[in-house]
Amino acid sequence: MQGDTISAIATAQGEGGIGIIRLSGQQAITIATRMFRPVSGKSLNEYESHRAVYGNIIDEEKQIVDEALALIMKAPHSYTREDVVEFQCHGGIMPLRKTLALTYRYGARPAEGGEFTKRAFLNGRLDLSQAQAVMDIITAKTDRSLKMAAGHLSGQFSQQIKHYRQEILGQIAHLEAAIDFPEDEVDDVVTENVAGKVVDIRNNIAVLLKTAGTGRILRDGLMTAIVGKPNVGKSSLLNALLQEERAIVTDIPGTTRDSIEEYANVGGVLLRIIDTAGIRATKDVVERIGVEKARQMICDAALVLALFDGSRPLDAEDAEILSLLNGQNALLLLNKSDLQSVVRAKDLAEKVHLPVIEISTKNSSGLDKLAQAIQDKVYGGKVACDEGSFVRDERQAELLRQADNHLEEALNTIEAGLGLDFISIDLRSAWEKLGEITGDTVGEDIIDEIFSKFCIGK
Repeated sequence: MQGDTISAIATAQGEGGIGIIRLSGQQAITIATRMFRPVSGKSLNEYESHRAVYGNIIDEEKQIVDEALALIMKAPHSYTREDVVEFQCHGGIMPLRKTLALTYRYGARPAEGGEFTKRAFLNGRLDLSQAQAVMDIITAKTDRSLKMAAGHLSGQFSQQIKHYRQEILGQIAHLEAAIDFPEDEVDDVVTENVAGKVVDIRNNIAVLLKTAGTGRILRDGLMTAIVGKPNVGKSSLLNALLQEERAIVTDIPGTTRDSIEEYANVGGVLLRIIDTAGIRATKDVVERIGVEKARQMICDAALVLALFDGSRPLDAEDAEILSLLNGQNALLLLNKSDLQSVVRAKDLAEKVHLPVIEISTKNSSGLDKLAQAIQDKVYGGKVACDEGSFVRDERQAELLRQADNHLEEALNTIEAGLGLDFISIDLRSAWEKLGEITGDTVGEDIIDEIFSKFCIGK
């Protein structure tokens, strides 16, 4: 438990029905008692834990600052496992600021970003993976990203990692027992059992690592570029995916001259969509810059949605776009299926051997097939379930890879016939790397870096 008491506004800035001031630390209840007067006439510190008390925030001159509820949560039964008091005030800027300032004058200090959750982690309330999931829940933009974050917060992912660590620790114990009692001469039996267990753990880690790309996409979004020549319906597709009129749509070629970026929930997958300028030869200086950006975006995007007008024959501009798609992760969208078809999906697919989906941005036909195709790409064609056990970011993925490397080294050590103590060293290194995911063996600098990305008040 930390020695000082921290406070912060725990709700978003701006005006609202309710605003919350949160206090946590040894003096939380003492500070709250000095600045809050229950209408019951009792002192706030006379109430038992987990009570909501109605009253008024009072300043040093006994003037009422705001009418509020005080929620008392005594250690260890609180979010931080410290004494916590939350004031539910009116959600205006001035009452919240004045109430917060009172907490400072009575002995609290301003909380740093993520410090409440950091204290929850340091006090054993959450492990590191669960703590990171707190911000993922706050920033979740789709049902599936929320499901992944909620799974991590509940410990679904952590339990797997802890299970692997326990398995590795058990094998280390076997090895050290054999080292301590060499007269038993069971080295071959021990190493054979260890090797079998290590192979099993590596197979499980491999399964987890396959979810890393999907996990990052669910959390951060899939960078998706919409490309095509002018007037094929790129901006109309963006508007259809967003279900709002975000981009200007006209019959005039070159309306979009710069990239427009938005987030869209498509079939439960978060897309970070960039609508680009139409790719064509142009003398307009501004439009030419936009066209070059569009060409570059084909290379940079994780997924390219390339639009073609199915009601007009393919021309040199279409051919250039098709040539740029070679080697890219792309879906070909044959737009304007509501009009008389001139280009067949089969003919288009044969040119670059990429999937083709017929759509109409005018009546939204085919967009369900597009959503399914995006899901298949993100989930690798597998059923989208158990997101709570997905790897959430590159840090977790890299630690899993490093742990797997140490396990591989342990197998190589066994195969080379080296001593049991060398095998134990490799296994312990893997055990420590997995511990960095849950926070059991992580350094203070890494902890500070992770929690510095949190918002103040959480």
